Amino acid sequence: MDVHFVDTTFRDGSQSLWASGLRSGMIAATAQAMDRAGFDVIEVPVGGIYFKKFIRDLKENPWDMARTVAKLMPNTVKSCMTPGVIHPFEAPPPRSIVELFYTRLVETGALNRAQFTCNTFGQIKGAFPWIIPLFRNLGAQISLALSYTISPRHTDEYYAQKTREILAFKPDSIYLKDQGGLLTVDRLRTLLPLIVQNANGVPVELHSHCTTGLAPLVYLEALSLGVDTLHTAVPPLANGSSQPSVFNVASNARLLGHTPRVDEGILRPVAERLTAMAMQEQLPIGVPLEYDYAQYIHQVPGGVISNLRHQLAEMRILDRLDEVLEESVQVRRELGYPIMITPHSQFMVTQSAINVATGERYKVVIDELILFAQGVYGEDSGYTWMDPNLKDRLLGMPRAKELRELGARQHRDIPLQDIRDQLGGPGVSDEEFLLRYIMKGRDEIEAMHAAGPPRQYFNAAMPLLTLIQELDKHRKVRYVQVRRGSDSVLIRNRA
Repeated sequence: MDVHFVDTTFRDGSQSLWASGLRSGMIAATAQAMDRAGFDVIEVPVGGIYFKKFIRDLKENPWDMARTVAKLMPNTVKSCMTPGVIHPFEAPPPRSIVELFYTRLVETGALNRAQFTCNTFGQIKGAFPWIIPLFRNLGAQISLALSYTISPRHTDEYYAQKTREILAFKPDSIYLKDQGGLLTVDRLRTLLPLIVQNANGVPVELHSHCTTGLAPLVYLEALSLGVDTLHTAVPPLANGSSQPSVFNVASNARLLGHTPRVDEGILRPVAERLTAMAMQEQLPIGVPLEYDYAQYIHQVPGGVISNLRHQLAEMRILDRLDEVLEESVQVRRELGYPIMITPHSQFMVTQSAINVATGERYKVVIDELILFAQGVYGEDSGYTWMDPNLKDRLLGMPRAKELRELGARQHRDIPLQDIRDQLGGPGVSDEEFLLRYIMKGRDEIEAMHAAGPPRQYFNAAMPLLTLIQELDKHRKVRYVQVRRGSDSVLIRNRA
């Protein structure tokens, strides 16, 4: 059987291990080789949440990054998580903004496949029934994910029913998304065939994380069950809390008699280059993790736990991390077992931390829990399973009325021209206007522009230039002389 690969290095790999710190120069230095490696799809960081990261933290223009992606990887389908909102932690923007943002991305050539997770199905059918038709009209592929979790309501029949439901959207593919790395070989043997059966011929893919160390084994079992498309990453952005290594999966698949449809020879220099960048920037290198059964109890994704530790340290209660994780189990149960995936997992641990810090459960409540009770996040959030006493308490808060009125105002489709007038008027380009909308003003955009051009990382095809650049960092190097045959070049350091 031919084994096909969806690469997650630039998007999920970076998000899982480098806090989305992969710079545009890093992408530029490796993208051409990635494009030639034979991936069916390559994930790229072109959603709204990644745009914020590029602007605020990396001080790089994400539109330039998007054009780089399109230029250097013209032969490969490029994909990203594309919910009905631009940012998963904020109120939905007007439809006109969402349409302009994603239309512009598709037009740049940086996005050819839209991926949606199952915890947004309720919103898609309710608040965003137009989002999938939008991508269809733009010519993009549609891939819908069934997010895996463990709870009393997430049974085999639940996933069978969800698979049948999403067929109405006519997806080009369906993938089982194991964002917590919770799948085991035994569980996969009952779940995956059921999804394939109910997919009615729509191709099925598998996406898992190495959080518990089981994902590489789960992938091999998926091959034995007939699923031939797997989501992997290139080291050093594989393993850890990221996806399995493409090299490990391809090698094991070959030993089992399968044919990996990816060129590992092209990818070896990519891994070496990314590893050099990681060492240069002091970024973590993904390594296999030890098995941790606690992951099956709290189900909090690794990236969320790392941010939680940072927040608890700022609150000076880092020593109470275990209490917060235990509390998150109870909060999740009381809220109806929402899937522990962005943004729901962040809401769970935030409320749990508040409960622990205040010493009184739900004395202080974040707005998102009230929105859960109101059903804003759709049926898949689990609000119909909520503890009735907690639900009544949340809905009876004065803040609940305020949020309901605010939501009604926010769902009005404000004319695009009115928003433009607030953010610079007709003289502002679409790209600049969207950046100002995402960042709620101009200050951070101006700081990004003032930072100058993005950092460059030369690829393996330019070893001499890379050597000279590195030697230039050492003030004691007075000159570099390069000879090739009768040709000679002398470069002096005038500093």
